[in-house]
Parts: sequence; structure tokens; C-alpha cells
Amino acid sequence: MARPGLATRLYAGEANINIVGRRKMWFTIATALVLIAIGSFVIRGFELGIEFAGGTSFSVPASVEGKTLTQDEVAKAVDKAVREADPEASTTAVQQVGEGADASFTVRASALSADEVSKAKATLVTDLGVEAKKISDSQVSAAWGGKVTQQAILGLIIFLVLVVAYLIVRFEWRMAVAALASLVLDLVLTAGVYSLVGFEVTPSTVIGFLTILGYSLYDVVVVFDKVQENTRGITAGSTRTYAEATNLAVNQTLMRSLNTGLVALLPVGGLLFIGAGLLGAGTLKDLGLVLFVGMGFGVISSIMFAAPVLSALKDQEPKIKAHNARVLARRANRSDDVARGDQGRPANATDSDVPAMAGSTAPRPGARPANRRSGNRPGGKR
Repeated sequence: MARPGLATRLYAGEANINIVGRRKMWFTIATALVLIAIGSFVIRGFELGIEFAGGTSFSVPASVEGKTLTQDEVAKAVDKAVREADPEASTTAVQQVGEGADASFTVRASALSADEVSKAKATLVTDLGVEAKKISDSQVSAAWGGKVTQQAILGLIIFLVLVVAYLIVRFEWRMAVAALASLVLDLVLTAGVYSLVGFEVTPSTVIGFLTILGYSLYDVVVVFDKVQENTRGITAGSTRTYAEATNLAVNQTLMRSLNTGLVALLPVGGLLFIGAGLLGAGTLKDLGLVLFVGMGFGVISSIMFAAPVLSALKDQEPKIKAHNARVLARRANRSDDVARGDQGRPANATDSDVPAMAGSTAPRPGARPANRRSGNRPGGKR
């Protein structure tokens, strides 16, 4: 009978992928990525939006007396006007708002005084041929962004406290620590991408950061619920170590995690690539980008980081440590028995002449326990 394909074995939870057993490799990769992210925080910092850095925003209509302006034309004109008003000022990329006759371009610049704004608008009227009343400007203070940041940090702390309390009550403190570590890794890596690539941080980005926390937690709880089911009463047996039972749970929920992640990323990808890319909605870009990056890291961290961290913590527990040692010792003894049996059998004997010894080797990663009936035991009744 042909062996089922990888897709079939993934859906059945029998892919036998050794994820938890390679936890040292995952921890090394995670540590390297975190160090890169922290290095970027220190060296590059973040590209703060006008709401956080403060500044002046200019809005210019896309159509002027039958002529359609391009983003490049508006960007160059605003940059020239702002630098003439204040040589030390700078501008950011142009964003298009709206479509058709109502379309306009928004350009953010450094903070300017009222006189400097008037001078810049006069230059734009001359260079672009736009009426002065159609060019709007607004001043944004950095203090507003500071308040948003304070509220976001407060919300994050409250969320994490509630999450830890729930996980301790629902599972145990080690699972709470593993889930919290996964959430922190997700946030740090997402922030690292923003720092490395230079994506602008706006209030929509902050909202997206808080949103991905709940999504990441959902996937981790699904995996941990299966781990709890597989490890309930594990110390009463001697067939699997805690890490092997955890790895089985990861294999059994792997396809669910991947499907959930794909289903969640598809609409977010549409929001990002269609709404922001094709339609030019700048706000959708800020929100969609952080959701897309954060959810992607959330799926990966729940599979390859949260469960290995839990396994590493549980292996330090005295009861689990003793159980693991007992399982490994039993396997070693049975392996020795098989080796001695091979030495004493006739030269012309075949493998079928040697009695099979259940549990003589470690279960394959992700393998399910074998079902045995009493009628198949030596001397048992059929």
C-alpha cells in the first residue's frame, strides 16, 4: 500500500515533523532575529509619522484647470516650496487621497511657522498654478502622538496582565510564560521590520500592533490546549517524554494553524495590496502592513517558538525530568535486550524469528500511540 502524501499526512496530524526536538535551532534563530531588530532600533530608529514627530501637512488637488498633476510633480513642488520657506525643513512621500475629480495629494513636512506656511503656499500657487484657497494646510503637534503612545502602552500592559492571568487559570504559569514570550517575539520582529525597511509609524500602526496581539494569542492557545490534552497523566506512563507529547500536539494542530493563518492573511493582503497599492488609500496601507507582517510572524512563532519554549520550561520541572529519565532508561534497556537477542540467535535466523518488542525504540516525531488489544498479547484470548 502506497504511503499517503505529505498533504494527507499533514491534515491527519501524522506528518512526523520534529519541531520541538529542534528547539535549540529555533531559539538560536529567534535570538539572532531579535538582536538584528534591537540593533536596528538603536542604529536606524523608526520613521515616525507626523502625528508622532509633529509637523505641517499640505493638501494639493490632483486636477488644476483640466490638467492632472502627478505625485512626482507635487512632491517636487512641495519640497521646493518648503525648503525655500525653511532651508532646514524636509518633506515625506506623497500620498493620494480619493479618486477622480475629488482626488488630492497630501505631503507632510517638518514643523513650519505661520509665516513659513504662507510663503510655501505662495510658491506652490506659482509653480503648480493652483488657487491658494484650494491648498490646505494643518499643523500637528508631537504632543498628540505622545498621548497616543501613552494610551497604547497602557492598553498593552493591561492586555498582557489579563492574558497572563487567563493562561495561568486556564492552563499553568509555564504556558503563560511561553505564550507571553511568543507575543513579545512577534511584537519585536514586527517592529524590527518597520525599523529596517523604514515604514512610517502612524496611529494606525499602533492600532495594528494591538490587534495582532489577540491573533497571536489565539493560535498559541489552540496549540497549548492540544498539548494539555496529550500530556494529561503523562507521568503515569513510560512511552513518551514531555517533549515528544508536545511535538505530537504541534503536528496535530499544524494544519489548523496554517489554514487559520492563510485565511486571516488573505483579506489583510487584499486590504494592503488592493486598498493601499491599487487604490492609493494611505490609511489602509498603515493598518494593513502591520497586520500582514504581525500575523505572519504570529503563525510562525506559535508553531516554532511557543511550544518549544513550553517544552524547555517543563523539562526543568522535577516530576517531568524524572519521567523523561525513566522513559529514556526504559528504551535503553530494551535496546540492550534486543542487541543481546541478536547475538544469541542462529546465523540463518530471520527478523521474523525474533519476538517483536513494543516500545523498544522512541516514537517517531508526531507519531500517534499504537492501539493494542488484549487478544494480541502472548497467551491472551482472541
